[in-house]
Amino acid sequence: MRRHRAAAPPDWPTLFAELAQSAQDPRLARFYQAGTVSADTPLEQAPLLALDVETTGLDSRRDSIVSLGLVPFDLQRIRCREANYWVVKPVCELSSQSVTFHHITHSDIQSAPRLDAVLEPLLTAMAGKIMVVHYRPIERGFLDQALRHLLGEGLQFPVIDTMQLEARLHPRKRQPGWLRQLLNKPSVSIRLADSRLRYGLPLYQAHHALTDAVATAELLQAQSATHYPASTAVGDLWN
Repeated sequence: MRRHRAAAPPDWPTLFAELAQSAQDPRLARFYQAGTVSADTPLEQAPLLALDVETTGLDSRRDSIVSLGLVPFDLQRIRCREANYWVVKPVCELSSQSVTFHHITHSDIQSAPRLDAVLEPLLTAMAGKIMVVHYRPIERGFLDQALRHLLGEGLQFPVIDTMQLEARLHPRKRQPGWLRQLLNKPSVSIRLADSRLRYGLPLYQAHHALTDAVATAELLQAQSATHYPASTAVGDLWN
């Protein structure tokens, strides 16, 4: 059976230079003009920004962002004083299920700004940084779709996905469920909270954008200390 290789990440500095020329919205142009580090940059020298997005659901084409959390960090320190957190009014209705998850209610979003109102400070905070997320289809997918809706052009940026790093360390074994039960070897969870527990990190309130951003930053610090040395090139980690 032929195995399909994962697509190689783009040459991000070159792509950013091209996007800086083609972006129509000046906020996007400034974001791309800030550039990004080269793939051979050691992780310890990379400007990292943990990002978490809470949404009304899991489908970026139908659902909407309700909050965003950002916190800059490096492998030794998380700079909480420089963190940002926004609740934004979604373009679709809140569902009872989403309220149960992130605890943002109709009254919370009643006077909240639209995403467009916080786009300038959001992109300014992101400029020049490498985003660190836990499960990149949410953060990158929802921001890309949101900007396509707002501006008619999407948003591209490199990410280090701590969930993907855990998946590398705990690949799924190709065996049927009954055999796994017989051998008493349950699948290893790579969800954020479960991944943190493996490194002895404390449990935090889940599904709060800023708290999850901090939790993701701490997880990458632990992953680096245990499995991915500070000298690791970011090109070996990002997507």
